[in-house]
Amino acid sequence: MKVSLVTGGAGFIGSHVAKKLIESGHRVVVLDDLSGGFVENIPEKAEFIQGSITDHELIKQIFSKNRFDYVFHLAAYAAEGLSHFIKRFNYTNNLIGSVNLINESIINKVKCFVFTSSIAVYGKGQLPMHEELIPQPEDPYGIAKLAVEQELKVSHEMFGMDYIIFRPHNVYGEHQNIGDRYRNVVGIFINQVMQNKPLTIFGDGSQTRAFSYIDDVAPHIANSVDNKKAYNKIFNIGAEDEFSVNKLAQTVLNLMGSKAEINYLPARNEVLHAYSDHTRAKEYFGINSAVSLEDGLKKMIDWAKKHGARKTPSFENIEIIENLPEIWK
Repeated sequence: MKVSLVTGGAGFIGSHVAKKLIESGHRVVVLDDLSGGFVENIPEKAEFIQGSITDHELIKQIFSKNRFDYVFHLAAYAAEGLSHFIKRFNYTNNLIGSVNLINESIINKVKCFVFTSSIAVYGKGQLPMHEELIPQPEDPYGIAKLAVEQELKVSHEMFGMDYIIFRPHNVYGEHQNIGDRYRNVVGIFINQVMQNKPLTIFGDGSQTRAFSYIDDVAPHIANSVDNKKAYNKIFNIGAEDEFSVNKLAQTVLNLMGSKAEINYLPARNEVLHAYSDHTRAKEYFGINSAVSLEDGLKKMIDWAKKHGARKTPSFENIEIIENLPEIWK
């Protein structure tokens, strides 16, 4: 039996990847500190260990106890805009924690390390984003993700450990933490509607993204280790069609039968337009279809209504207050 570690397996994408791996016959160990995930998301047949990837002694113990064939690293604090104001927290969790896993994967001869990066590594003005572009990240989150990508490359060259890197973008769907005010605009909108609050949009809402439904992302990440041709390569993965944030907001309102107002906030420092080319993923994984935005939103809204709105706690680790958007204070 293949044995796989899934970090962030109580979170959004990680829980779906863990489920797909179990369905494919893997024994799965989930490691999650529950800072953004929920026990209810973890597949029933997975072994769960509560802890942080920043705890290198715990990581060593987990690897010594289990002979992992594969590591699927999805644990991260993925708040691009907020990362400017939580630099230490960002690099500790998204870079140093990743290095802890890479070290143990090399020492314990893991067959393939699958890393979920982000299109945040590209930066702005490079459209459509494709894997041959020179990354120019605009925020500390993207910088951390790019550093891990580069670390995997040099680790492969030095120690022979194979890897696969995925760069998903704006993924939404069931199990997402809709109570997080700093990331995942789809979940934020749905949660605001369920709490009878106005929708909040930074800037004028003309910024565009390609919103990716979870079933167009997680299964391909889970199945990737069975495709040796994909080893040591980088893949964009997600939806093709871009939509403005205004269009997203209106679609959510229409599907939820809401007449909530939209509150436009001062623009924040972010990439205005972001969408990717997926030619390489189609070639290697045979991806030929995607769930439409409306169909994906219907599925997520149905799930969200069953689980109810979530409270929106403040982040307790803000390091820099200067230029922090008022709504985040």
